Amino acid sequence: MKVSIIGGGGRVGSDAAFALQLGGLIREIALVDVNQDLAAGEALDLRHGAALLANQTFTSGDYGVVEGSDCVVITAGLRRKPDESRLDLINRNVVVFKAILDEIKKVKLAPGATLLVVSNPVDILTHMAAVDGFLSPSQVLGLGTVLDTSRFRSLLADHFGVGAADTKALILGEHGDSMVPIWSSATIGGVSLKSIPGYSDELGASIFEATKKSGATVIAQKGGAGRAVGVSIKAVVEAMFLDNGQLLPVSAVQSDKLGISDISLSLPTVVGRHGVVSVFEPHVSDSERELLHKSAESLKATWQQVQG
Repeated sequence: MKVSIIGGGGRVGSDAAFALQLGGLIREIALVDVNQDLAAGEALDLRHGAALLANQTFTSGDYGVVEGSDCVVITAGLRRKPDESRLDLINRNVVVFKAILDEIKKVKLAPGATLLVVSNPVDILTHMAAVDGFLSPSQVLGLGTVLDTSRFRSLLADHFGVGAADTKALILGEHGDSMVPIWSSATIGGVSLKSIPGYSDELGASIFEATKKSGATVIAQKGGAGRAVGVSIKAVVEAMFLDNGQLLPVSAVQSDKLGISDISLSLPTVVGRHGVVSVFEPHVSDSERELLHKSAESLKATWQQVQG
């Protein structure tokens, strides 16, 4: 499998490339960046460690290196400011994103190739790519709330002193201000989270609020997120590579699950070799359903502004 990362010289793109190198599954990783020297340096740095990990190749250059890619990951974009919502990025990033799509269209991808959108606002940009028509909508997916869900689980695990991998809790909807925690199905080791000693609705609300602010916190403290985003990208790309029916909260065009249609957001999605296999309709409480509908409406309002 060949994966090309647009924005591969940046923090997120290079961390994603490194995570994929450590995973050892991807045969070839190509890095494209407006700063070609930076991308070349990242590719060279990865190549230097190849002998200790796996038989992989690393290339860089202009969009010509994307030729034959099975998956194109777009991480390029303007960075979010600490006090800026992801949706506020829309006017600054749409022009950049459209230019990237135009370049990708000029390149011959592998049959059934997928596009994984990471740039923010990810749900809007995912929808833009999905309705563009150069790929089937099912071949376009966004990182969505994969990162938010990982952050949420990790913070819950830290508080209760348990393993993060044993903590199962979903965040769905928008990757942004209207994201929705699905408390009704949250568990630790198969035990309902709400029955764990020490849990309260107030505690849950505070941990969720910390999750929502995680991105801004990391930006303020180190200039931008990278490691956890890279690992999240790796999870989605390897799910496609393995084609083993993994369920992830990626962003994709919705078609009436939970009554939500005509916008891209995150619901539990089976990810396969060529993108979206199917979307599950989760059992949610009435209040969670209402919040997910509000999330969808918020995104639709922004999408209409983009269209206008």
